Amino acid sequence: MRAGHKGTGPGAITPDGCAVELYARLPAGDEPDIIASAVPAGARVLELGSGVGRLTRPLRGRGFTVTAVDESAEMLERVRGARTICGPIEELDLDETFDAVLLASFLVHTADLDVRRGLLRACARHVAPGGCVLIQREGEEYHTRVPRERADPAGFTVRIASSEPVGGGVHEVHAEYAFPDAVWTQTFRARPLTREAFEEALREAGLEVDRYLTEDRTWVRAVPVS
Repeated sequence: MRAGHKGTGPGAITPDGCAVELYARLPAGDEPDIIASAVPAGARVLELGSGVGRLTRPLRGRGFTVTAVDESAEMLERVRGARTICGPIEELDLDETFDAVLLASFLVHTADLDVRRGLLRACARHVAPGGCVLIQREGEEYHTRVPRERADPAGFTVRIASSEPVGGGVHEVHAEYAFPDAVWTQTFRARPLTREAFEEALREAGLEVDRYLTEDRTWVRAVPVS
């Protein structure tokens, strides 16, 4: 396990504390619609951090061609109908570009600054001219409105039990997912980013905000700096 990361519950647990069986159960929600609204029909999409394919499946169903990248082979074994690549995202260099590059699941908030720089540079490296990068960021109250919980229509409850500062601008977050037949927990470290700090991180990687896609500014459409 990575420092500050752990997970509990049935099935395989990845080094960052993600439970494969849990992520196979989580619904895509409205995220595929948000993504589809920001990219051309039939676009070639590079999905960075695809996991088990929670977004891959609905994106393919909307007519997109998806290349799914994840560092967990156990996660990628669940992906169907898409090209898959196993390895660290920050080291990815496919020598090809895509209409859209997707960095979801709050990956931009990784606690490791060098990894974050690598993630964003991988995004910039793989986006085609005229293409875009779609990034999901934490909500403004993600680390302050705790504890909190939400009952999902799919029949489970997700609870953010705590978010505690551990130094250096990093928080350790503890999340719980309760299903009728199983419970999973995940502890991970994240770096909160103000809107200004987020946009500065983009500029450092050669990207800039084109527009925020949701009212809460958790989904962002970025483009290469012109």
